[in-house]
Amino acid sequence: MSGQPDDLERAVEATLFAAEQPMTALEISAHLGGAAVGDTLATLAQTYAERGINLVERGGRWHFQTAADLAHLLRREKEEPRRLSRAATEALAIVAYHEPVSRAEIEAIRGVQTAKGTLDVLLEAGWVRIAGRREVPGRPTIYATTPEFLTHFGLSSRRDLPGIEELRAAGLLDPVEEAFAVLTGGEDGDTGAIDPSGGEDAD
Repeated sequence: MSGQPDDLERAVEATLFAAEQPMTALEISAHLGGAAVGDTLATLAQTYAERGINLVERGGRWHFQTAADLAHLLRREKEEPRRLSRAATEALAIVAYHEPVSRAEIEAIRGVQTAKGTLDVLLEAGWVRIAGRREVPGRPTIYATTPEFLTHFGLSSRRDLPGIEELRAAGLLDPVEEAFAVLTGGEDGDTGAIDPSGGEDAD
């Protein structure tokens, strides 16, 4: 962009800078009296592409974030307040790759029972949401990921999730390689829902 930014660019920039969470283009537009902001967002994203902070879109929501190559400068030495357990990590991966999915379906893939607290942790973290109920006997609750999940892991959409070979190369499949293989075997990109087993109990 050459010259000085126009009033709309400055307004969009200020709105996103002050926002407490990522915003959709529709939300930004509503905040600015219905202004058309699509082209402005694209312009600002290009303007900030080589800066210390970038304007990015994740799952349809826009926000500023530290440039990836500078993230190490801002990392704190202390660990994150919450570390996911192995069970929660496996459950999150299963939801991400096969949403919407019920607890019984998660358990079928993991091969062990999943404690209610495991899913509660993911719900509290804002990475998983309740997506309704499966229309089968017992009407079990089904779960899906959230825009916050995409933002936290730097994904534009679920299509950006790594494939089985990428996970294996990164050493991320041990000790849950079989679960991931079942999840991604014979499929690519965005997977469909697992066929629910008959007589599944409600969550």
